[in-house]
Amino acid sequence: MNGNGVHHVSVRTHVSVNPAKLKAGSHRQRWNVRPSEMSKKTLNPIRAIVDGMKLTPNPEKPMIALSIGDPTVFGNLPTDDAVLNAMKDAIDSHKYNGYAPSVGYQKSREAVANFYSCPEAPLEGKDVILASGCSQAIELAISVLCNPGDNILVPRPGFSLYKTLAVSMGIQVKHYNLLPEKSWEIDLQHLESLIDNKTACLIVNNPSNPCGSVFTKEHQQKIISVASRNCIPILADEIYGDMVFPGCDFRALAPLSSDVPILSCGGLAKRWLVPGWRMGWILIHDRNNIFGSGIREGLVKLSQRILGPCTVVQGALESILNETPPEFYQSTISFLKSNSEICFSELSTVSGLNPVMPSGAMYIMVGIEMEHFPEFQNDVEFTERLVTEQSVFCLPATAFEYPNYFRIVVTVPEEMMIEACIRIREFCARHYRPRSQDSHELDQ
Repeated sequence: MNGNGVHHVSVRTHVSVNPAKLKAGSHRQRWNVRPSEMSKKTLNPIRAIVDGMKLTPNPEKPMIALSIGDPTVFGNLPTDDAVLNAMKDAIDSHKYNGYAPSVGYQKSREAVANFYSCPEAPLEGKDVILASGCSQAIELAISVLCNPGDNILVPRPGFSLYKTLAVSMGIQVKHYNLLPEKSWEIDLQHLESLIDNKTACLIVNNPSNPCGSVFTKEHQQKIISVASRNCIPILADEIYGDMVFPGCDFRALAPLSSDVPILSCGGLAKRWLVPGWRMGWILIHDRNNIFGSGIREGLVKLSQRILGPCTVVQGALESILNETPPEFYQSTISFLKSNSEICFSELSTVSGLNPVMPSGAMYIMVGIEMEHFPEFQNDVEFTERLVTEQSVFCLPATAFEYPNYFRIVVTVPEEMMIEACIRIREFCARHYRPRSQDSHELDQ
């Protein structure tokens, strides 16, 4: 009986099927379970490269991993007590044990909107989509803007996830160059030359992983001009937003745009030092209503595939954003700058290496003058042997589509950073070879 007092009677009937009438091939004769095309097209370049490396550390030297973009690994950068207390309070309230709306609790969305809203780019709760980390925010943004056969523009060097996600969805990736001699600014002429009628999205990562660079306001305005001229929306990956060194300013992209619609992706992972909590968000900036209702509705529908991020973290979000003291952020940035300066200073005087001083985030890129290291064919072999001889692991920048560089994560304790630089210096001194013309000049 259902709620209306109506009886439903289930009647079983036997239908006889003549096997001879079954279509040939309508049932299988043997098992044939295969992975989907999407799974086969999904490749994480970092994992592919690292898994293929022969990483056998020197047993006489303790391993120093400068490769992992997780600031919590060594325990020297804990999050603030205010962040932990917000989580404890959320758990103790017993209010956040059930399902939340797929786009997040309204109160939590409003907290993010209030935190990032500014007069030039106002935000309301409806402009925020909460996601399971910034990675899922990026996936949602790409998914809502692109169809199979479209292309997206991504930085080189750049975070490998953009390519991993896009290729698995049948989206072509076009890499635009960053210029190390200009502190990794975008080669705007090269960027614009890549745009065609299938270009669905421009991804801008600022501050940058893997470069640690921070764009000036003027450079960002030029980026927006390229997007505006070509009517291309922007996905702004700003997970390292505000993690910039003193004397350098971070400006979110959206407040600088008068017409280009922007999906800005961020999260708690890096600035609050809790990457495992998986709390990210998309900020929808569309003051001219270019996205219209379609993109917003699309993001809601896509979010319903996973049902959003952890509800307990959502419950703590307002307190985390509003009660984390400024001193916490300043302390983190001060540490990152100090370690970056140590690393840059030490490696700048190593023959054959060319570090590029960062302005923010958690990374420094180091160029290798491969012609001076003839034993190694490329950056992968160079970093592989660095592990074998010195037990120092740096990520080869081939993982970021940028050979002959390696990336160092500067979140390790200071004494480990100093020791790592000493070992890198020893390694380079052992393997460095002057070119023949250099030797000839020295003889003269």
